[in-house]
Amino acid sequence: MNIEGKTALVTGGSRGLGRAISVMLAEKGARLAINYRANQEAANRTLSMIHEAGAEGRSYRADVSDFGDIEAMVHDVAEDFGSIDILVNNSGIVGENTRMGDITPDEWRNVIDVNLSGMFYCCKAVVPHMERGKIVNMASIAGKNGGSIGPHYAASKAGVIGLTFSLASELAPEIMVNAVAPGPVDTGFLTEEEIERMKKLTPFGRIATPEEIAHGVIFLVENDYVSGEVLDINAGRYMD
Repeated sequence: MNIEGKTALVTGGSRGLGRAISVMLAEKGARLAINYRANQEAANRTLSMIHEAGAEGRSYRADVSDFGDIEAMVHDVAEDFGSIDILVNNSGIVGENTRMGDITPDEWRNVIDVNLSGMFYCCKAVVPHMERGKIVNMASIAGKNGGSIGPHYAASKAGVIGLTFSLASELAPEIMVNAVAPGPVDTGFLTEEEIERMKKLTPFGRIATPEEIAHGVIFLVENDYVSGEVLDINAGRYMD
């Protein structure tokens, strides 16, 4: 796909990895619809970076775990831009606890609702507006090896991988669906202690930058013969 002139909706696009993906798409000439849940100031900063790249961009508030919110947002994006060609399902959260015994049912549901159900809701709402398009879902190394963030997070990301495989089969060939499974990424939310611990688990001795993961998203959007793929970007920490 030639990204120039295409409309891309990026969930969780206001900061961190979502910001890096959005800016890189803008640099390729895409028109950006940036989803955020609460932090409008951060969304405005991302929009400023998109405009500095010479691209059109607008922000849209919606809670991805609420299908009604998603339907309304997608309707507005389609009205504003006329089409949706690219969907990057980036929104995700971690829970407060990492061990099964400490995780409450509410915490479990919240992580699953955002990380897995939210991606399904976005795909369900966007696909009717796509004639030919690309969907990239943000999975995680934890969806393959369990990780250390907790069973709710690992289960949600494993579910994302299964969802990606199922939709890639169902929507082919008009819509290609892939996933990216990063290892740890320095998005500004980790403590120095967490970063140092994760560095020691990675063969390269460092964690990824958001831009390194964003490059993988761009590859999956631009390539027209890749679907049903989970792109591992973890510097050799996990090899399948």
